[in-house]
Amino acid sequence: MNDNSSPVRRIAMLSVHTCPLAMLGGKKTGGMNVYVRDFSRELGRQGIHVDVFTRSQDDCVPRVVHDLGYGGRVIHIPAGPERPIPVADIIQYLDDFTTGVLEFAANEGITYDVIHSHYWLSGLVAEKLRDAWKDGNGRYTPIIHMFHTLGHMKNRIALSDSERAPQERLDGEAHVIRIADRIIAATPAEQAQLNWLYNADMSKVAIIPPGVDLERFKPIPKAAAKQHIGIPAHHKNILFAGRIEPLKGIDTLLLAMALIHQRHPGTVRDTCVAIIGGDPWSDDPDEEMARLKEMRTTLGIHEFVTFLGAKDQNVLPNYYAAAEMVVMPSHYESFGMVALEAMAMGTPVVASEVGGLAFLVQDGVNGLHAPSRDPEALAGCIYELLTDEQYRARLGHNAREYAQEYDWRHIVTRMLRVYEAVLAGEDCVQRQEALV
Repeated sequence: MNDNSSPVRRIAMLSVHTCPLAMLGGKKTGGMNVYVRDFSRELGRQGIHVDVFTRSQDDCVPRVVHDLGYGGRVIHIPAGPERPIPVADIIQYLDDFTTGVLEFAANEGITYDVIHSHYWLSGLVAEKLRDAWKDGNGRYTPIIHMFHTLGHMKNRIALSDSERAPQERLDGEAHVIRIADRIIAATPAEQAQLNWLYNADMSKVAIIPPGVDLERFKPIPKAAAKQHIGIPAHHKNILFAGRIEPLKGIDTLLLAMALIHQRHPGTVRDTCVAIIGGDPWSDDPDEEMARLKEMRTTLGIHEFVTFLGAKDQNVLPNYYAAAEMVVMPSHYESFGMVALEAMAMGTPVVASEVGGLAFLVQDGVNGLHAPSRDPEALAGCIYELLTDEQYRARLGHNAREYAQEYDWRHIVTRMLRVYEAVLAGEDCVQRQEALV
């Protein structure tokens, strides 16, 4: 634990719809889960107490879990059925969730300096908590909010009505933008999207990217990593890790691998494409998983493309280290936590030039870019890295060096300054001028 002179001592972290301790690649688990978990842990290391409130999805899990290190707790609040339910259904249980948080805080006799909410549903709860926690002098607990993904951006890349964000979400996001004291954008691209899609007050928007745990994600000898996860030492591995949903562009990866298989069959003879995420063994697989498994068979790439299901976040470093590359063919990414983790381990990333990936991955420097939904271009990038070991090594080295800038210690220090500015009544412009 570090000494901390910040006036912020205790934070209420809200992650209503998904638990930060869940396995990566589950139905609604991904970069946001990793963010909340690792961000909270680093806050604890810097002397800040964090209570992460999330909806209980299993009545067998303890109500309070102490798995975040010093000063950190995950608190499971019963609100609706204690099982996974569609995200769209959670809004009807927000009042119950709010009541549960208020009762927990009252029973513990604690108050919070800041509410930090994640995703629009948590932002709606944050408003209710702020109103309830106002003191006798009219002072209230300020709200810092992060969206992680934006409904309007999701709709811009949707190919069907089922992929579109409902109007309820769009209205909810617009409301949270109005009531939040500060909005955190991960990249300048997200800041611009908040401006022109939501007409957000730019004096309330600060840009702070996510960080990466450089102690967990650091180079591991490739041979040892392959042995750990059961890949033959002479085989090459291409990795995707994330949620199994259309906007992740996994179908583009499958089409690209089919092209390489047709044109250069020898190249993929000892190559495995490992897809981490979802539940490929379910008796009732979701629509996207079923579609992708059918594509794999139709394209004739069944023998070297494997679906591994969701994985605990603690085993991911070995998968990253065993891979020649990590591929992120997403149609939309607000940031791209998987890319940053892979880069920290010295593994090059092939990514769509969209959202945060356009800023994180620098084409030909620390990774490669391919246009979204372009199997031909993606196949070219993958083939180039598969067949040029020196190029892979150079990109991987540069990726590792670049990732050092995203050490969680630096990111949390920047976020604490935002908290302090909000408590002092400063907007983003005032705080920037004060720091110059």
